[in-house]
Amino acid sequence: MDSMITAAARALAAGDPLGALNRVALRDDAPALALRGIAMAQLGDLDRAKTLLKSAITAFGPRETVARARCIVAEAEVALAGRDLTWPVKALEAAGETLAAHGDSLNAAHARTLAIRRLLLIGRLDEAGTRLAETDPATLVAPLRAAHELAAAGIAIRRLRTKAARDAFARAIDAARQAGIPALLHEIELAATVLEKPAARAIANGVEQALLPDDVEALFAGKALIIDACRHVVRCEGATLSLATRPILFSLLRTLAEALPGDASREQLLFNAFRARHADESHRARLRVEMGRLRAELALLAGIEATKHGFVLAPLGGRPVTVLAPPLEEPHADILALFADGEAWSSSALAIALGTSARTVQRALEQLHAAGKVQAIGSGRARRWLTPTPGAFSTLLLLPAPLPDD
Repeated sequence: MDSMITAAARALAAGDPLGALNRVALRDDAPALALRGIAMAQLGDLDRAKTLLKSAITAFGPRETVARARCIVAEAEVALAGRDLTWPVKALEAAGETLAAHGDSLNAAHARTLAIRRLLLIGRLDEAGTRLAETDPATLVAPLRAAHELAAAGIAIRRLRTKAARDAFARAIDAARQAGIPALLHEIELAATVLEKPAARAIANGVEQALLPDDVEALFAGKALIIDACRHVVRCEGATLSLATRPILFSLLRTLAEALPGDASREQLLFNAFRARHADESHRARLRVEMGRLRAELALLAGIEATKHGFVLAPLGGRPVTVLAPPLEEPHADILALFADGEAWSSSALAIALGTSARTVQRALEQLHAAGKVQAIGSGRARRWLTPTPGAFSTLLLLPAPLPDD
């Protein structure tokens, strides 16, 4: 490797893409193409970065397996930054294995970190945590150690383990400072602000208050009966009852919980669950049936008693009841939660992350766009979506992943 390539590589490692381009911008040999691609990625021109990296992979000969593997890892990183979740994961895994077999342990670790970050995006936290534990961060150089700790913080905060998340963010910031890369330090500091933003609202006895992630974790650790409107589950001292597939029952339960310490009228229950403005006998009969089903589901946690005007929730043991609601309640909140990272997403990537169909996501995006809550950039297969402005609330409770005890 000649001196200009070496100098450009060192500039990129130090987070100086312009310095790297000054040395290789006019060269079209394979190493220069690879370095130019990485530099363009650091500058935010992901489309140009993809083109250059593909050219570099082609330019490297079939015997240059390590160089080609490094380019594939860089290509995977660009795809992840562009939220291209359709990029072939097996290619990244094969490249990581090739690098490890040839003694390039640092780039192999980088490949593993990219795979972990992708798993984190789509909510596969158990697998991400298992893979993260396979690497000792003490063996990594500062930039990779920062990325490793950032992934650890992401897993912890998605599990609502706020102390572990704070510790991981602190280690990541320390590693980023050692690396001396301002962009990396800014990314970590921005990610850490999730711990200081309201993550939910607690509604109890007619009083509503905003909760930080620490408050939500403390609520889960307490003895209250929690009606979790973020995940549509009922929580109580480590036990959970999911009503995610039974929206009518959950709507009735939430109405009962929000009415405490009083009862909920039949009219309010009918309207919230069935949108029935003018209830007739058939509506009332259906309400009795659904209340019977809800009683059966809640048998081990609470009772439901009929009153003169409606029904009242009676938790077993007289324990307090709290409704945990999102910071803002609006249609398609799960999609908006993914946009909170400030990145532009394709509809196909959103569908993969949420585990739903692309057509469902496209319809939701059209509605959000009509309401002015998202905007599109590009067209055709290159179209990406993002929110006009970042939110002031944490959306971690709405992200695709199981929370504790789910």
